[in-house]
Amino acid sequence: MTDTRTDDETVLLVGTRKGLWIGRSDAARQDWDLTGPHHDMEEVYSCLVDTRGERPRLLVGASSSWVGPQVRRSDDLGATWAETPGGAVRFPDDVDASVERVWQLAAGSAPGVVWAGTEPGAVFRSTDGGESFALERALWEHPHRSSWGAGYGGQAFHTLLPHPDDPSSLMAAISTGGVYRTDDDGASWAPSNQGVRADFLPEGQQYPAYGQCVHKVARHPARPDRVFLQNHGGVYRSDDGGASWTSIAAGLPTDFGFPVVVHPHEPDTVFVFPLGGGEEGMGRYAPDARPLVWRSRDAGGTWEPLGQGLPERAYVGVMRDAMCTDDHDVAGLYVGTRAGSVWASVDGGGSWTTLVSDLPDVLVVRAARIPAAVSP
Repeated sequence: MTDTRTDDETVLLVGTRKGLWIGRSDAARQDWDLTGPHHDMEEVYSCLVDTRGERPRLLVGASSSWVGPQVRRSDDLGATWAETPGGAVRFPDDVDASVERVWQLAAGSAPGVVWAGTEPGAVFRSTDGGESFALERALWEHPHRSSWGAGYGGQAFHTLLPHPDDPSSLMAAISTGGVYRTDDDGASWAPSNQGVRADFLPEGQQYPAYGQCVHKVARHPARPDRVFLQNHGGVYRSDDGGASWTSIAAGLPTDFGFPVVVHPHEPDTVFVFPLGGGEEGMGRYAPDARPLVWRSRDAGGTWEPLGQGLPERAYVGVMRDAMCTDDHDVAGLYVGTRAGSVWASVDGGGSWTTLVSDLPDVLVVRAARIPAAVSP
């Protein structure tokens, strides 16, 4: 497929432990202009390129050791930034908790709606494009909450998947707690983990209703009932919107990893980055220190490694939000590493180049096509 919109622009956000970098390129995505660090010395766990309005809006969840977390926004692709006084995402005064980090920002399926997932585990909703947020109380007050644990990186709702056709439906995932879903606009929430294994639990108790350590969940908007999940041990697919899950890990070198990404135009094409090097497969780097993106074009039935242009040897890990696609006709794929490199492919993973290296630890990457008519 040839991308005919040659005047369009590509925007790439790279969030790190010490600020945000913004890359801009044309539709060919061969030459990049990179600026940064924006929000210097702040942890950037979440980013969003919101293209729903007349002009694209960048949203960034940054956390400062001095002033705490904040959602910042830019309507000119990062030239200037605005923020909500006192912080956009805050617990109400009657809740004895404080937001440590904003782990996820996701555009809702209703105009102006933006979702935020935080540490500690909570979900917030904005109806004004990310300028202010309100706590989803039914989830915060869920009877399961007292049993949710903290993953190695902390307890957080790290995945928020609004249903593309139903604004009242949202899927959320927390480490550790599993997947939860609402179908009544947040009035109630139910666990959605049937078939997902929690291998850290005793034998005979490894398929609980909730309590799994889910790492990431993804789906394609054209086929919302098909959902893919990367677990802490296990790769799964659901064909009923998360009501039940089936393993699709056969053919992968390991079933451990963090990201899972669906191709923007092919609902059956999914990418993962398996980890498990070192003795007994416990290393948080690729098997044999050979970084490879693995692709399935049949919804997890078979897998193939993609590594042309990637380092032959690199002891690097990739975090759950550090892999993404853009939405060009010929999709680009981007991978950020904990060693500060960002690898890019403009042919769906067939070949790779190093877009940038020697950044701080990469936590999140997000990319989008910006139509020329609205690009600042």
